[in-house]
Amino acid sequence: MSALFGPGGNSLSFYASGKKSTVDAPEWVANFGLDCYEYQAGKGLFGSDETFKRIGDEAVKNNIRMSLHAPYYISLSGIETEKRLKSIDYITKSVKAAELMNAELIVIHTGSASKISREEAVTLAKDTMTKALEAVGDTKVTLALETMGKLNQLGTLDEVLDICSIDKRLCPVVDFGHLNARNIGSLFVSVDDYRRVFDTIANKLGDKYADTLHCHFSKIEFTNAGEKKHLTFEDSVYGPPFEPLIEAIVKENVSPRIICESDGTMAEDALAMKKHYNSLLA
Repeated sequence: MSALFGPGGNSLSFYASGKKSTVDAPEWVANFGLDCYEYQAGKGLFGSDETFKRIGDEAVKNNIRMSLHAPYYISLSGIETEKRLKSIDYITKSVKAAELMNAELIVIHTGSASKISREEAVTLAKDTMTKALEAVGDTKVTLALETMGKLNQLGTLDEVLDICSIDKRLCPVVDFGHLNARNIGSLFVSVDDYRRVFDTIANKLGDKYADTLHCHFSKIEFTNAGEKKHLTFEDSVYGPPFEPLIEAIVKENVSPRIICESDGTMAEDALAMKKHYNSLLA
């Protein structure tokens, strides 16, 4: 198996080429030379079942591996029971949409850790995910928890792995830009910095979780509070650099899926990563 590269959502160039509907995205992404696509439902699931199925059919037709980003307002660790119950509903609806579009996993934000201790937040998140798994039932869609970029959010690598450890049907999503931002930069400089992430996941959850890790990557501007906004690969100030990540993937002999979330140039920057990856394999 090889690493897979693709965009999270549609690049500006997608629309500049005359495309208007995400139904066209799988073919466009394939023609662009990429392997996968993450449907962005961060602001809500507004498409119809028919549209989701058409996207899935196009993905199969064009050999594009799909994932879905669930709504941003999911909060696994909310102190209000009602909000956590609503989050479970958002997760079940996201799974249904993912099934229709042949997506293999949904990406879930973990929530806040600002009003309670981080330990209490993790406990609530575990309880919410246990209930979510029960509500989802039998499905081929994996529920994947993302590392987060703001310091007041639940979602360090260790916290995400701790939550995932409660059930084999859960897996981590490592957003390297988020982790770098919440560390106020300089977390990922060398190849070993990136290799350490894969090793940590393998040690905590098992080799298969590291071997097929779902990742997000973008350069991200940050403040003392962590993540501020996503940038493009033109950035030379905030980072993190992608080249050491690609080298780490080759040295670790793993096959992750890398979803690029650059601001407006996600397909172009994903292709830059893929080209660098292929050059190291040559």
